[in-house]
Amino acid sequence: MWIWGVAGACAGAVVLPGVAPAAPAPAPEADLAFHGTAVLAGDRAVVKLTPRDNGPAAVTGATVRLRWSVEPAEPQRLPARCAREDERSVVCGTGAPAVHGAGAQLRVPVRLKGRPSEVTLETGTAWGGGAVDRNRANDRLKVPVLNTGDAYAF
Repeated sequence: MWIWGVAGACAGAVVLPGVAPAAPAPAPEADLAFHGTAVLAGDRAVVKLTPRDNGPAAVTGATVRLRWSVEPAEPQRLPARCAREDERSVVCGTGAPAVHGAGAQLRVPVRLKGRPSEVTLETGTAWGGGAVDRNRANDRLKVPVLNTGDAYAF
């Protein structure tokens, strides 16, 4: 029975000499970037970020990952387009920013365990809408944030 299944699966494949199979279309290229601020006051951190598509292709939707060096507390009230990914990460849908333009600002408040004197926030594209991003330097960032109530820009 197993031999029949393999033979049946291969029966549809036809190889003709001199004819190459069609290559899949290359993925579009888009340069996603995230710019914003992070503030830490007490056990509360607030990230405000704006996604940007520097082109050349459009992104139909993307997801940004925010990873904290300190574990967020339980429970959390995250914005509707955000979800916990693991013990230290939150992922949020960014929508579809216009090519060579900015998308809607995303505000993500997070309550952290304890009252850390500082944290490191890592940002990065979790999913780029199927586009290839050859410049990851402007979406993969590490931001030190001190517990001063001041805004740290990235």
